[in-house]
Amino acid sequence: MSLSRAIILAAFSTLAITHTANAEDPPPPPSDHWNVLSDIKYTITQSAYSDNWTGGEAGSISWTLGWNTLSERMLSPKFVSRNTAKLAFGQTHTQNKETKDWASPAKSTDLIDIESLGRFPLGKFVDPFVALRLESQFVDASDPSKTRIVNPMLLTESAGVARVIEHAEDRDWTVRLGAAARQRIDRDVPIEIVSGEVTKRETETTNDFGLTFVSDRYRPLSKTIKWENKLTVFQALVSSAKDDLEGTDRADDWKATDFNLENTFTADIAKFLVVSLYNQLLYDKEIDKGGRFKSTLGAGLTYKLAG
Repeated sequence: MSLSRAIILAAFSTLAITHTANAEDPPPPPSDHWNVLSDIKYTITQSAYSDNWTGGEAGSISWTLGWNTLSERMLSPKFVSRNTAKLAFGQTHTQNKETKDWASPAKSTDLIDIESLGRFPLGKFVDPFVALRLESQFVDASDPSKTRIVNPMLLTESAGVARVIEHAEDRDWTVRLGAAARQRIDRDVPIEIVSGEVTKRETETTNDFGLTFVSDRYRPLSKTIKWENKLTVFQALVSSAKDDLEGTDRADDWKATDFNLENTFTADIAKFLVVSLYNQLLYDKEIDKGGRFKSTLGAGLTYKLAG
């Protein structure tokens, strides 16, 4: 069985299992006013050494500013709007071991992930949905000759069926399965270089169409520890990259199943003090043949907004 078929089968199995487990206890509907959960986090790590310190250590400062928000409202008996945003940016400043001079800051964290989901409650096993998602970063520093803002961008439009498994004030679990169209947009890509200078740039766009499965969940693990989990799977059926890659050793890369698994654990130490652990596992064969992993552990200040 191929990976894509296994994922689709697992998605249908998840829907079936949750239907059996929740058939007699459906989740309550969202409120008729905007329910807002939002928090702002700032973390910083700093170390410093005097000029005569021996041992080869060097000072460093790392900081991250993040904002997570979720807003949901039943706009009508047959339409629920749910909007989420994850924004984060951070830098690391390091000190030269020999001169003790501070180098220019390097980006350590950069994330833009915004999604708007519209669900049409029918009171049945599943509900129709439509969704729009933007994934990007604030600063693209991959090209030394030109800094690009909010680049590259991945836009995903999807529609299908969704199942609300849990829904309460402090927890939510929604899974959805459907068709999706994606556009990868990479602006000002160097395509012509003369004597080390970029003489021509253009915007590169790739269009995909296929199937998507998303599981989005958050819940408390204890009175002070919260867990957020999101799994996004995409299986391309058609891609504009097919003709561009034909005849190369990467001709079939677009056929590989893409997935993005995110886990966030947050522990409230005090009213404005939080410790968080974020893990992300990405696989996109068109970008890299291996999986990419990211882990961030930090402690800092947080401010929660609720409405």
